[in-house]
Amino acid sequence: MSESQELKLQLDEFRRDFQKLNEEVAKVIVGHEEIVTGTLTALIAGGHVLLEGVPGLGKTLLVRTLADALHLQFQRVQFTPDLMPADLIGTNVVLETPEGGRKFEFQKGPLFANIVLADEINRATPKTQSALLESMQEHSVTVAGATYSLPEPFLVMATQNPLEMEGTYPLPEAQLDRFIQKLLVEFPTANDLATILERTTDVETPKAEAVMSGERILEMRNLSRQIPIADDVRDYAINTVLATHPDNPLATDVVKRYVQYGSSPRGAQSLILGAKIRAILDNRYHVAREDIQAVAHPTLRHRLILNFEGQAENVAADDVIDSILSAVAQSAAA
Repeated sequence: MSESQELKLQLDEFRRDFQKLNEEVAKVIVGHEEIVTGTLTALIAGGHVLLEGVPGLGKTLLVRTLADALHLQFQRVQFTPDLMPADLIGTNVVLETPEGGRKFEFQKGPLFANIVLADEINRATPKTQSALLESMQEHSVTVAGATYSLPEPFLVMATQNPLEMEGTYPLPEAQLDRFIQKLLVEFPTANDLATILERTTDVETPKAEAVMSGERILEMRNLSRQIPIADDVRDYAINTVLATHPDNPLATDVVKRYVQYGSSPRGAQSLILGAKIRAILDNRYHVAREDIQAVAHPTLRHRLILNFEGQAENVAADDVIDSILSAVAQSAAA
């Protein structure tokens, strides 16, 4: 069997496993197909996900269901204003030894799990939110000069209410940049709402069964990174990110008027990783510009920092991204 044939078989298996996991989650989660696909894409890509929506739309249930469908350790942390960094990371405690002496021992916090649900993350103070920075980027935590590795795969799934709601704190820009995607959870349609009521008000409530291991997730992650990307497509992704900066020649008039800071290089990395997985799911063995366009909104919307005028006029980040994609596409076609 040639190398290309073997890769094709591996990618076919990738799609089957992805679909199996998707179907298992769909046993519980009604609608939100794009949200589920985006979440699974982030898990395989090795990134973290920020889910935003008003209470009651199933954000927490989605994370719990994903944990049920995977043979992975799961921890849920309810973020509140009095939550401290040590409540997440852990702390050194004094223990008595059998000889009657005392010693310090590190007691691990809930971050030491494969999937960590940071529920209502924007209800905690910035100090506590920032405690996640090292873990999300380095997959490790440092306490009293000692560094502890987190289990792999490691995924932080954070939920938040819209920032205009009472009692919330905006997430720091540095932390927002650690999320590979920000997914907006919308209110269900009438048909989806009817299905939700059927599933949740009957005698039996559906539950997802574990269908995939953490080792398989890591295999799929490594496989997705083998998908080739042509130079012109990579340049297209680079130009899309450069166009988010108001001082760049590629910036549109909308960006120059409403954006203060654009995406970091992590945005470009996230675009490529998400596009590679989308190409596999679309039964292709190379990345196309359409893949970049498809993942641009969830990848970049939280990386655009609007200026005062943009905030005052309530400009949507997705509208800014639309102007960027249109301009970059025209530039590429010229």
